[in-house]
Amino acid sequence: MPGLLRSLWDEPRPPHPPRRTRWDAALVVVLVALTLLEGVLRPDLPWRSLSVALVIGMTPTLPWRRTRPLPMIAIAFGLSGAVTAVMGGEVVALYTMVAFLLLPYALFRWGAGREIVIGSAILLANAAVTAVFDDAGADDAVGGFAVLFSVCAVGAALRYRAGARARELDRVRLLERERIARDLHDTVAHHVSAMAIRAQAGLALAESRPGAAVDALEVIESEASRALAEMRSMVRVLRRNAPADLAPHPRVEDLHRLAGTARTGPSVEVEIAEDLDDLPPSVAAALYRLAQEAVTNARRHARDATRVHVRVTADDTSVRLRVSDDGDTGPRRSTAAPGYGITGMIERAELLGGTCEAAPGPDRGWTVTAVLPRSGVAA
Repeated sequence: MPGLLRSLWDEPRPPHPPRRTRWDAALVVVLVALTLLEGVLRPDLPWRSLSVALVIGMTPTLPWRRTRPLPMIAIAFGLSGAVTAVMGGEVVALYTMVAFLLLPYALFRWGAGREIVIGSAILLANAAVTAVFDDAGADDAVGGFAVLFSVCAVGAALRYRAGARARELDRVRLLERERIARDLHDTVAHHVSAMAIRAQAGLALAESRPGAAVDALEVIESEASRALAEMRSMVRVLRRNAPADLAPHPRVEDLHRLAGTARTGPSVEVEIAEDLDDLPPSVAAALYRLAQEAVTNARRHARDATRVHVRVTADDTSVRLRVSDDGDTGPRRSTAAPGYGITGMIERAELLGGTCEAAPGPDRGWTVTAVLPRSGVAA
């Protein structure tokens, strides 16, 4: 039990809490207006002027609920509890008070562990003061506690869900980095092998054909430059040392293996606009992996699709991949949250200094567009 409490006390805040927006200001304005209206329409409300003033005075705590949940809990619930005690049990009974349930929700959703512990104590103290001074029965007290507990539970559940998704995304990023690292490792090994072979040939022919040695040095210089660029990329990508299953990296020509007609799902057509044999292997591998994932997604999720088109074009600085299908762009496809496959595609493109986007097509279907630097070196 002490270990559990210590773990809760040391729990950090979730990263990147939402900042105040215009909707928070609108919430304050609407709540003030509703409080004034309720005060006018309920002449039998006890301590009407004081109750309306109290609720209006507490509304500025709402926009700060995500970034400073504990102080806002202390102000709102501490003030309401103190007023209840001073008024001798006359609880502020405005219906608009329900809006302040956003504060305990925000405490459990965005607060640090120690803030949750201290805030929970404030909430329990407020509930105890209300139960002691209020004449309401046990049923009302239990019902109020159940509502408060449910709000806090929802905040804690969403906090856990967001944390679990963040950990899963980190795992996907790590797996994608390891996959790119394997491709880069193969690339560097290829360059080093080429340098070793040309160096041996240059040494063997140096005496009889000096020109061959010069040619060998030029090749070695070119391969060394490309290997150095790939090594720099690999250092940026790697995050930990782990055994890897090294395999030959895919080439641009391997995209044609994606073409054909499957037993189920749409057919795939591949079009490569020009000769791209000079692409760095890391870029070629990324193009293949991105196209492979996009085609797989189209075959699995494109409703009523009959055709998937893969097109690769290039200019002097970049290579562009476009994968589109002619399926139905329904609400499920257009509004669904990005999955982990798309997340991995975006991560792979960004690690090479490029971009990757997935969106509904201009006419039908879904389109994945990736643009990678032709040099294969992130800017």
